[in-house]
Amino acid sequence: MTDTPAPHWGPRPESGPPQPAPDAVKRKKPHRVFLWVFLAVQALFLIWIITGATSASDDPSCEGLAGDALKLCQDAGDVGTTIGVGLIIALWAAVDIILGVTYGVYRLSRRPRP
Repeated sequence: MTDTPAPHWGPRPESGPPQPAPDAVKRKKPHRVFLWVFLAVQALFLIWIITGATSASDDPSCEGLAGDALKLCQDAGDVGTTIGVGLIIALWAAVDIILGVTYGVYRLSRRPRP
């Protein structure tokens, strides 16, 4: 027979408290920075559209006009407001597409590699 000591089963006294299994370790909660940036951009565009749409009623260029001239001036202001709001919506859609593509590229770069 050999002189090898019997194996010591159980935790070693000098090792301290037992460590959890690697898959049981709590992962840090990911920060949702992109979500808050995206929501802030949406809020800014919404405020911009609201202020742009309501600014048509503040047009001082139609003061002093009456009859058909007043109606024509107001209609022209309404058309300009509509075009402006449409351009803001188009810019909003373009910015959302750019943000979406950027987020997709970011997620792909953070994905674990096989």
